[in-house]
Amino acid sequence: MTTPPIVLAAHGSRDPASSATMRALAARVGQAWPAPVVAAFLDFDEPSIPDTLADFPDGTVPVVVPALLTNAYHGRVDLPGVLARVPRPTVLADVLGPDPLLVAGMRRRLSELDDAFDAVVLVAAGTSDPAARSTVDDMADELGRQLDVPCLAGYASASAPTPGEAVATLRAAGARRILGAAYFLATGRLYTTAVRSAVDAGAVDVAAPLGTADELVHLVLARAAAAIEGRNADSAGHRAGPALNVGGPATKKAPVPVPGRFS
Repeated sequence: MTTPPIVLAAHGSRDPASSATMRALAARVGQAWPAPVVAAFLDFDEPSIPDTLADFPDGTVPVVVPALLTNAYHGRVDLPGVLARVPRPTVLADVLGPDPLLVAGMRRRLSELDDAFDAVVLVAAGTSDPAARSTVDDMADELGRQLDVPCLAGYASASAPTPGEAVATLRAAGARRILGAAYFLATGRLYTTAVRSAVDAGAVDVAAPLGTADELVHLVLARAAAAIEGRNADSAGHRAGPALNVGGPATKKAPVPVPGRFS
């Protein structure tokens, strides 16, 4: 069977560095995937997802991997709605989060700061969807467990607490050197807002977004492979199970070892 191309479907941003990061991530995934891998965007950036899908030859069934960390509005409604209006069959993969590989990627980014710390704030974009928000809180809990320090999520918009409020809570509990872990794929307005909130409240520093971290590359590949396996199983007349979703939460896969003081 011919390997299908991957469309990495990102939200888009007014910050040009964000789309550049998504294109760089697609290029890295493409080094390990035996078919084209391209980034496309729901808003703000080009190419759009419909235009990208229209460029593939007839008969091609691309796998669309949402470059989204939660299954909130953009993952549940926006992206499926766009795909439903495109006159081409596609295979839609799961969103990227939550996943142990994301925890490993955030640990990698924290280790790049090379700062001592006694607590962590996981800075995130925020969502009004309580189910999606609970997965971010779960990621903060797991990050804190692995680092053996208190860790609270703080949100740039749509939900409480803010990163600054999370820092204040940790300081009130006795923490004195607080770092921010970034639950973001790339820079942009919300990342900048989250960083400013955390630092203004006394955080020592905030890590860079996940960007093109190895763990994120592996996760995109895993989501694509699991979606294809599910489609093939469905076409064979039975439902696909979770076993091949090697990056997904159902597998309980241990994080990839990360070099540095957290490994």
